[in-house]
Amino acid sequence: MENKYSVKLSILVDELGLEKVYIPPQYEEITVVNTAVNRPGMQLIGFFNHFDNTRLQIMGIVEIMYLKTLPANERKKCFEMLIKRDIPALIICNGMEVYPECLAMCQKYQVPLLTTTLDTSDFMAELISLLNGHLAPRITRHGVMVEVYGEGILLLGESGIGKSETAIELVKRGHRLIADDAVEIKKISHHTLVGSAPETIRHYIELRGIGVIDVRRLFGMGAVKTYETVDLIINIEPWKDGMMYDRLGIENQYTSVLDVKVPSLTIPVTPGRNLAVIIEVAAMNNRQKKMGYNAAQEFTKRINEHFDESFGNF
Repeated sequence: MENKYSVKLSILVDELGLEKVYIPPQYEEITVVNTAVNRPGMQLIGFFNHFDNTRLQIMGIVEIMYLKTLPANERKKCFEMLIKRDIPALIICNGMEVYPECLAMCQKYQVPLLTTTLDTSDFMAELISLLNGHLAPRITRHGVMVEVYGEGILLLGESGIGKSETAIELVKRGHRLIADDAVEIKKISHHTLVGSAPETIRHYIELRGIGVIDVRRLFGMGAVKTYETVDLIINIEPWKDGMMYDRLGIENQYTSVLDVKVPSLTIPVTPGRNLAVIIEVAAMNNRQKKMGYNAAQEFTKRINEHFDESFGNF
């Protein structure tokens, strides 16, 4: 069964800087569970088919100006039809007037009434972005995540393979640590994953033989980052004799995480291989592919052209 996440309304109010017109006694207990929001247009004329009362309700210029055309008793009915349905909160945008009938109904049914001076469209975009972050599907993977040349690299492999040691070498080379040991991955859109560290272990890394170190304090603020998009997954495994490893990289490999396909590589390790340098090259190569250039395909094309020219002389 899919997990359902929630975020406290008070957190959204603080992050968005909303003005509190009315706050009910149970304000701190109110949670939001839906990433979608609603502008109650049809609801103001009494059409509530397919109405989802878990959505935050947002009113802008159109709704407020329509209500202005109604007498006070009709306006009260419109607000009551909406607010009595146990909605999380009502938010009025553009700094529009808060009608006394609206405030009275919010107080009657103990629904938070909030306002913002932002344009309705801009506010909705910002709100939905916040909700997508707070309520995103997520999983936690055992691994290490680093940012290398702007690419978010998720390192996976069995315990003791050298992921943390590789990460600390990358940090020394000027790259940034996102998470060590546990990486929390959120799906913030249909094609985007973001990795971060659980708050309790953020900026810490464990090195066997040394112990736990605070990367932020040891290497400075420039050595850490709170979150990053997962652009590439690298599976680190011990070198196996007889195993056929990809030497050209013509075929793109992908790993599915939360139903999102992420480019992936498998890197075998042996004593003497400099994993940090290999990962730097992998990050740059991944950026190059996203920009439309694939070195393996270009190399194959050259080889084919060479053979075509050689056999064409016979």
